[in-house]
Amino acid sequence: MRPLRLTARIALLTALSLILFLLEGFLPLPFPVPGAKLGLAAIVTLIALRILPRTRDAAAVLLLRIFLSTFLGGGFAPLLYSMAGGLASFAAMALLLRHSQLSLIGISAVGGLLHNMAQLFVAAAVMESSALLLYAPLLGVVGILTGTGIGILAQSIVKKINR
Repeated sequence: MRPLRLTARIALLTALSLILFLLEGFLPLPFPVPGAKLGLAAIVTLIALRILPRTRDAAAVLLLRIFLSTFLGGGFAPLLYSMAGGLASFAAMALLLRHSQLSLIGISAVGGLLHNMAQLFVAAAVMESSALLLYAPLLGVVGILTGTGIGILAQSIVKKINR
């Protein structure tokens, strides 16, 4: 892919990811669990992993979205949590895409689980409270469920893109 075309794709995917992230902030939370979110921006991360030529290009989409969303309304704490969850789930999803036979749905479910677990461990470390880890089973299930839904959406979009 030519550099200008690649840069344009990264920019468009980053913008879409940021829009989904911001829109999600206006949605009522469907989970009665503190910190649980749908993770709509992950749809774009999965698509980027599938359609961009290199893993680092997809990583650029993720990192740009995290930094831009922090700039638009976060602070250091949201940056820390987003970075931990985003990088943990991204690393796992990138490895699974390359080295497993899992579908995009299964890969996304693993990503959702690891995203929540990484954020939970960072929260426990920041607050110096291992009691937060009691949320792990509940957040694990929520991560798998939301990851599965995100994977279903991402897989159907990738199929349409590939046509």
